[in-house]
Amino acid sequence: METLIFDCDGVLVDSEAIAEATLIERLEQWLPDIQPETVLRQALGMTTENILAYIERHSIHSLPDDALELIDTAIEARLAQELQAIEGVATVLSSLELPLAIVSNSSRRRVLASLETTGLNARLGEVPLFTAEQAERPKPAPDVYLLAARSMGCRPRDCLVVEDSVSGVAAAHAAGMTVIGFTGASHIEDGHARRLTEAGAWRTLSGMHGLEELIEHWREERERSVLQGSTQEGNTR
Repeated sequence: METLIFDCDGVLVDSEAIAEATLIERLEQWLPDIQPETVLRQALGMTTENILAYIERHSIHSLPDDALELIDTAIEARLAQELQAIEGVATVLSSLELPLAIVSNSSRRRVLASLETTGLNARLGEVPLFTAEQAERPKPAPDVYLLAARSMGCRPRDCLVVEDSVSGVAAAHAAGMTVIGFTGASHIEDGHARRLTEAGAWRTLSGMHGLEELIEHWREERERSVLQGSTQEGNTR
């Protein structure tokens, strides 16, 4: 069963710039000896908990014991006021006929709130949702993607994934899925498409308007692969 899987933050909703700005503001106060903008670039796509742990290792200072709670509360308050859907995603979703799913490193609560705030829950409110809370290891490990495939009863090779982060692309690729690296969110910097390709993206996409065309290319490649496999099998008999 062919299935299209979306990451949420930076793919469905333009949340990463909001989260990043909030993190930078707090980290400049708590860890004044680092440049959080630079270090954050290496950690985007991880869970907030892992981002904080990663950044703290680069500082001589320590984060407050309640840093995660404070950051999550601040981010969620801003998301409730400022969050927008990725441009064009609602239109694309309305025309897709493939089975859909969402796989995110965010909490289930935050994903559902993001979908509601942006109105995307009208199309995605009932699709299967898998988050890092359900897996032993979050992205960049493949665990949550493998969980999604098992739960939906589909093979990883039958899944096409849309991801915006290096860790997300790496996770889906390691799970054996085909990955589109999305570069249309507001937090994306020059050179990110190359980094996503190096992490295992099959193609990159700069805007949601091109998604349906890439889905057709994916299907065509799969059909050619099946035909070539059948031909090779016949030749060995």
